[in-house]
Amino acid sequence: MRKLAKIVTMSVAMLLLQGNMAAPMDSKNPTCPAEPNWSANKTMTLTPIERSGTKILLAEGIVDTGLPDRLRKMLKDNPDILEIWLRSPGGDARAGNEAGRIIREAKRTMITRVPSGWTCFSACNFVFMGGGARIIDEGGHFMVHMFTMTGNRNAIDYSIEMGTDSTVELIGEIEQESALLATEDNDFLIRMGVSRKLLSDVMYRQKAIETDDSGQSTRRCLTRKEAYKYNVANAGE
Repeated sequence: MRKLAKIVTMSVAMLLLQGNMAAPMDSKNPTCPAEPNWSANKTMTLTPIERSGTKILLAEGIVDTGLPDRLRKMLKDNPDILEIWLRSPGGDARAGNEAGRIIREAKRTMITRVPSGWTCFSACNFVFMGGGARIIDEGGHFMVHMFTMTGNRNAIDYSIEMGTDSTVELIGEIEQESALLATEDNDFLIRMGVSRKLLSDVMYRQKAIETDDSGQSTRRCLTRKEAYKYNVANAGE
């Protein structure tokens, strides 16, 4: 009986240990999970639910250009929503900024949350920062990166084929758009009460595009200490 009890005890301990084991991390971006839970929805779906008497809005999927209009209508039709839970791989940067402003304008006391196991990346960061109270649960991932305006590789290849003048023109457009977006991001953080050092200390220090000859990460997940340091999270500590 004692031997059996010992085996059972060891088995339970192993199960508990396995349940508490952290998810595998990304070898190229070691602060982040290898397989982020950020939803496969092609556009961000907005689903109101009730949890323990609290009206919550689940916001899951890609931040698309139509999100601001859908979000504005959702919050207008459901004024009793108190929290927005986010998981997203990012998407349209300017739509993310606008969605964040809509959240703040709709209700300054709105809570935005990244629940445990969920990931909020890229444009989702700015939606999250629209919350008056911002919570990143233990095990939730606030993942940032350096934005890039060179995602369209076909356009770059085509401009090179067209010659120097075309390439110079494309570079000029990229530089202008990058400067505008950086200015907009700075203004947004100021308005939301988030430290602009988040950009200079963390976001802009990531490599914009992954290359084979660099060990520099392209994604960075904030630690809880960093989230509070930059006032990304300001509640739930």
